[in-house]
Amino acid sequence: MVREWDPRTASSAEITSLVETLNAVLATDLPQDPSWRADSMREYLGEVMPGERRISWIVQAEPTDPTAPGAVLGHVHVLLLGDIGVLEVLVHPSQRRTGLGRRLVRLAARRVYQEGFQSVGVEVVGDTPAVAFYESLGFTRDYVETRSVLDLSTVDWPALGEMAAGVGAGYQVQFYPGGPPNELIEAYVRAKAEIRDVEDGELRPSSYEPERLRDSLDCLHRRGMKPYIVLALHERTGEVAGLTEVVVPAQHPTRADQYDTIVVQDHQGYGIDRAIKARMLLELRSAEPGLTEVQTWNAQSNEAMLKVNAELGYRPDREWCEYGADVAELVHRLDAHG
Repeated sequence: MVREWDPRTASSAEITSLVETLNAVLATDLPQDPSWRADSMREYLGEVMPGERRISWIVQAEPTDPTAPGAVLGHVHVLLLGDIGVLEVLVHPSQRRTGLGRRLVRLAARRVYQEGFQSVGVEVVGDTPAVAFYESLGFTRDYVETRSVLDLSTVDWPALGEMAAGVGAGYQVQFYPGGPPNELIEAYVRAKAEIRDVEDGELRPSSYEPERLRDSLDCLHRRGMKPYIVLALHERTGEVAGLTEVVVPAQHPTRADQYDTIVVQDHQGYGIDRAIKARMLLELRSAEPGLTEVQTWNAQSNEAMLKVNAELGYRPDREWCEYGADVAELVHRLDAHG
């Protein structure tokens, strides 16, 4: 059974079954990743930013299925934002090679086309069956990052403390759980805007306006994701010279997600990047005692940040790719092949 599905009104049993399918996929494709929990999963799937929409479908086993009546065997959602529809497809490993994944992509692509969007994108994890699957559908690779993971049990904490203190004179490093204070919002977005054209993957748009940043932080909280911010402040001007962001999701609270790390061009060369990331890890050690890992993504061309990550103890894990397709051409190909 395939039907359109709203996580905000779904039953608890459906949410639980969806998480079980997600964890079955992780166990097969990413066995080193932590399992997800059902905590705040409804909110994680249902909450979006102003001006964005998410449309979802699930595939369920028949109620008469003797093995798992009503179990969620597959899920697809499309997030409509800007001028693109972003897909996420989940198929239980037991249902692979049955045509179910293709059927779900076709369903979502048709809706994207009907909604008037011209392109569709998807994040694809390297060294998983998803790469061959999406390439077989005609998606092309647009952007590649390297995911790196830091095992906190391997961190040399005294050395990390020295790194955190290694910022040049004239800067203060401050920790802000929950997000930057209101009086620093405008300076914060000015710093983020500097990388707008440098390495901003279009599937994960950043926030370059004060109101959008406030909306983004509010959305994170509603989705059960706790943001932590470390800023390097230029003492003479009060400007944000550098920032780093980490989010701890309720859905997998043992592994945090590193978001943007930025050093404004005029303030580069003073050790800010390494100092703010080291300070963040020190703060997380006490703020999130259950945390065991942090994962981060970087463009493969960003050698400076990859070097900083290596000094902190991050280890490259695998490629993380963005694939895209013209939605009209995709729908035509999928319809032609049934």
